[in-house]
Amino acid sequence: MLLKSLLPLLMLVLSASAQTPRFVVAGLRVMPDRWDKEANLRKLDQFAREAAGKGASVVVTPEGFLDGYVGNDRDLDRKRYFDTAEPIDGPSLLRVRNLARELKIHLAVGFPERKGDQVFNTVAIFGPDGALVSRYAKTHCGGEPHNTEGTEFPVVSTAYGRWGTLICLDRQLPETARILAIKGAQLILVPSYGMYGEINDVMMRTRAYENSVYVAFVHPKRVLIIDPGGKVVASDRGGKDEAVLGEVILDGRIGRGPIGARRPGIYGELLKAR
Repeated sequence: MLLKSLLPLLMLVLSASAQTPRFVVAGLRVMPDRWDKEANLRKLDQFAREAAGKGASVVVTPEGFLDGYVGNDRDLDRKRYFDTAEPIDGPSLLRVRNLARELKIHLAVGFPERKGDQVFNTVAIFGPDGALVSRYAKTHCGGEPHNTEGTEFPVVSTAYGRWGTLICLDRQLPETARILAIKGAQLILVPSYGMYGEINDVMMRTRAYENSVYVAFVHPKRVLIIDPGGKVVASDRGGKDEAVLGEVILDGRIGRGPIGARRPGIYGELLKAR
């Protein structure tokens, strides 16, 4: 009798669990080779296949992975850099699309994107059908001499929830992640390359907690998958290239932290120039 009376409650719990999106994100803690797109495409193929074979539905590279993030060199030759950059439909990106399609994964790759006479530090996400899901251009380029800064913070809907993207320096300004969270992002991808050390752990856990979102921080020397409470779900072991896998569960924790206490009406001073 007791089991019979509890059956409706059990069915309700099982139904809610089945409806909660759960998936595995893999961050590639992989050091790319500078100026060698062919070598980096081989590394991408190797580690994306490994991650997909272990159950990853989403695979993310560090910033500037295809070219080895040469765009930050202070004495960078403009012509050589522009010759290395590719449009979104360039030959290297076609191979990335095809890899995403073959492995039936979402694949996020950092590269220098050429648009006319400008180059952007871009992360493109391709879906399991090879289609472009998202394209984000770094909005705070710092000392990158030949990169044009982006001006938009897109949030895209996928089969695995709503995602936003930031790149490296973008993560150091709290406004950027907050904009994505306000726009409904449940997972923020943060491909990066510069600034290594404990500060990344502290900063990324804070961004996840203060915005009540998942954060996937992917750096050649550090990968962190962090839940909406600021807890590290998965991290690299250090010392060698590897794919770091962590489960993302888009449940009721998202959006229920301190972001819920916001009072936007009194924040007007944020818009004032320093």
